[in-house]
Amino acid sequence: MNVSVVRIGNSRGIRIPKRILEQCRISGSVDLRVKGSRIILEPVRRRVREGWEEAARQARQRGDDVLLLPDVFAEDVEPEA
Repeated sequence: MNVSVVRIGNSRGIRIPKRILEQCRISGSVDLRVKGSRIILEPVRRRVREGWEEAARQARQRGDDVLLLPDVFAEDVEPEA
């Protein structure tokens, strides 16, 4: 399929036909990358909270995992006998 490159403000773009977007299951964001002289678009298929575990691990290593608010329930805990 041959499509034209069109002006979009100071940028350029192409129009992707609806049937192609549906076939590729693209409805929102895409990951765009360049490989050699090719432009590759892939639908974003991220899981909810993807990457949070690694981000928390890195925060712990940097010492950034501190409470921002006081622990309001700490005084409600009864000491062990």
